[in-house]
Amino acid sequence: MNLSRRSFLKWSATLGAMGTGLMSLTACSQNASLTGSEAASAGEQIIPTASTQDCGGRCLIKAHVKDGVITRISTRGAYEEDEPGANMKACLRGRSYRKHLYHPDRLKYPMKRVGKRGEGKFEQISWEEAIDTIAKETRRIFDQYGPESRYCNVGTGDTGGVIYRMGLGGRFLSATGGHLPLYNSVSMGNTGTATPYVYGVAATASSLDSLKDTKLVILWGHNTTETIFGASNYYFRQMKNRGCKFICVDPRNSNTAVAFADEWIPLLPTTDNALMDAMAYVIVSENLHDQAFLDQYVQGFDEEHMPEGVPAHESLVSYLFGKKDGVEKTPEWAEAICKVPAETIRRIAREYATTKPAALIQGWGPQRHSCGERTALGATMLASITGNVGVLGGWAGGYIGLSRKGCVGLPDVPNPYPGAIPTLSWVDAIECPEKVTPAEGLLGVDKLNSPIKMLLNLAGDFIANQNPDINRTIRVLEDESLVEFIVVSDLFMTPSARYADILLPGNTFFERYNIGATWNNGDYFILSQKIVDNYYESRSEYDWLAEVADKLGAKDVFTGGKTEEEWVRWIVDETRAKYPETLSWEELEKVGISKFHYDGPRVAFQDQIEDPVNNPFPTPSGKIELFSKTLYDMHNPEIPAIPVYVPAWEGPEDELTEKYPLQLIGWKTKARDNSTFYNNPWLQQAMVQEVWINPMDAKPRNIVTGDRVKVFNDRGTTMLQARVTSRVIPGVIAAPTGSWFTPDGKGGCTNGNLNVLTTLRKTALSHGNTQHTSLVEISKL
Repeated sequence: MNLSRRSFLKWSATLGAMGTGLMSLTACSQNASLTGSEAASAGEQIIPTASTQDCGGRCLIKAHVKDGVITRISTRGAYEEDEPGANMKACLRGRSYRKHLYHPDRLKYPMKRVGKRGEGKFEQISWEEAIDTIAKETRRIFDQYGPESRYCNVGTGDTGGVIYRMGLGGRFLSATGGHLPLYNSVSMGNTGTATPYVYGVAATASSLDSLKDTKLVILWGHNTTETIFGASNYYFRQMKNRGCKFICVDPRNSNTAVAFADEWIPLLPTTDNALMDAMAYVIVSENLHDQAFLDQYVQGFDEEHMPEGVPAHESLVSYLFGKKDGVEKTPEWAEAICKVPAETIRRIAREYATTKPAALIQGWGPQRHSCGERTALGATMLASITGNVGVLGGWAGGYIGLSRKGCVGLPDVPNPYPGAIPTLSWVDAIECPEKVTPAEGLLGVDKLNSPIKMLLNLAGDFIANQNPDINRTIRVLEDESLVEFIVVSDLFMTPSARYADILLPGNTFFERYNIGATWNNGDYFILSQKIVDNYYESRSEYDWLAEVADKLGAKDVFTGGKTEEEWVRWIVDETRAKYPETLSWEELEKVGISKFHYDGPRVAFQDQIEDPVNNPFPTPSGKIELFSKTLYDMHNPEIPAIPVYVPAWEGPEDELTEKYPLQLIGWKTKARDNSTFYNNPWLQQAMVQEVWINPMDAKPRNIVTGDRVKVFNDRGTTMLQARVTSRVIPGVIAAPTGSWFTPDGKGGCTNGNLNVLTTLRKTALSHGNTQHTSLVEISKL
């Protein structure tokens, strides 16, 4: 529409080169050692930058640019090798960014829907028409229904930047009158909510360099080699070379277990607490616990250290030895539940208790279950009874978050609306808002006076792909009497984009300025630089939201009088004022990365352990609360006061197993970031969408490797290829998450998406994600 002939020819030539003449991923890696002088002589610029994807790492990458086109990507060079833990090499996904940037299927122009919602039928419009339509509908819906009718959904395609697109959507809605916000992370909301009941705060991790002399690490559902969780892989490899023993507890023999584990311990999903309880039983019954530590720092271990007003036999020790229910939590008791042999339980319990120091590090997969909060707290219990909290080389368990320095953020635009809903409640808030009550996680207000009528979905595939129970979700979205207006901005025609009324072409991190903000153990940030022009008519959401806000009289509130680049410069300057070691903008343009300085490793709760009088834990008792009086007073059997085993709904003890006998779990893969990169051709070669099934489950179903199978339950059906392997425990099937939902018109998916099978039912405490709790059956097609 507004594209010059010159721009059209440039992009056509670029895409043609991508298809015919550019190097493979392997070749790019082999040629990534080109020196700066060699690049200069070849007419190239090498520009450091970082992605702002929702990945567990934040790697400095180098874009090789010639004639305004990125010709290849190289990764960390010699000058960073002294600090590899602070600046990781790009993974498989990072090395494939060019295929993402120059993919021929990228959205090129603004479009409006012309068919039924969800059909994917659109026609091209101008940016002027798109902005006018969004402004008109934003004003109409606000005037007719009020602020709570407007909602910006989760956008996991771009949460690794200080300026992130979902945040921009909320900022725009706040600036124009208010909106219904969300809370609670899909990824780790259960852990983040539960952990403060033990320690008083959510962030309980130590820095990875504190593990240098750790003798034993138990990785509990923590698949770092594929998720690239901080700098874990670098440190774990160094530790392994120094003789540290690794044990992986996981239903699946993950790539991390293959890479690091001296032993893989498979268990049934949702039974983690049974294994943890039995380990605690062994430790206490054999007098391997740290009684002095427990006496001084812990509430609730035994009857002598309980809060006032609690009846007898509510302590951890009373539970372990059956003082209340008559059942001792022996390894034999646990074996029947979790399927880990009793002697294995005894051995690993003794090893963990007697190896000093030891670290039990839990990933985020185990907490994405109906029992997720209890599982997260079980790790804190084992760390506490062995005295591994607040000591160098230990690990406190719970949420893997680290208190550290970081960039300042954008100044908030206050939201006039006081309420908020859990992340997974948005479908109810559309279809049956009367069910979204304070008891179900509604905050700030007593009820919702309006259902959601306007939906912004920016850089996210959550509304029709990553959200649980897709079939229910799309039925709601297809009903135009419910949500009246949906705006989607993305790079591709994703499953969620098909449900847009106005569909806009977003741009990549190569086409805008931002700060690559690290999470977990990243003590640095990277300037994410604008390197190339926007692809066709793609635009930053900041720019077009500013134009819509202008039409609604709120541009100055939304922008604060700054462009996106000016805000990024402001963030650098303000961060430098707070932390003088921060590099200047000019320095960042050259080297990309700015590192924060520390005197040494950081150990969570070291101050509380070394000086408890002046540094009590920020809990009601001032101690570690293995027994939480706050949880006890809730009187909810799914939220026990101590982290104990409670059979999960849709778990192995549920009566539903008579109809659906297999537990389904998904895993994050090296080839995707949630569903981002699903259509990247290099990454599709790196991984097959297949479901793992143990030979003991495959044989009676006559399934062999390579068979096309269907996995189904009452919520839906998905079809994919089978792989028969002993790398998954009997009773469990597992498949990669993030494939794109491809409906067959009968409630099924032909492409192996798991979310036609998952549930929108939430956890009891945090009202959080339970996507890994699904009972299914599998059969050969």
